Amino acid sequence: MEFSQRLRELRAERKETQVQVAQAIEMTSRQYQGLEAGTSVPNFYNLCALADHFGVSLDYLAGRTDVR
Repeated sequence: MEFSQRLRELRAERKETQVQVAQAIEMTSRQYQGLEAGTSVPNFYNLCALADHFGVSLDYLAGRTDVR
């Protein structure tokens, strides 16, 4: 599964909006939309913040494993 798909899936599970996730990890909603659309990639800080926010490993978030 691609990073953007996994991100959308995790957000949907938590019933959060894109704006809510963006605010939680201190990024703009436009930047977050780009991540879900697959038009941009996160920097290391944002990748770690996303993994922490969703309670998953970096490998899971990056699609390297299906083990959360």
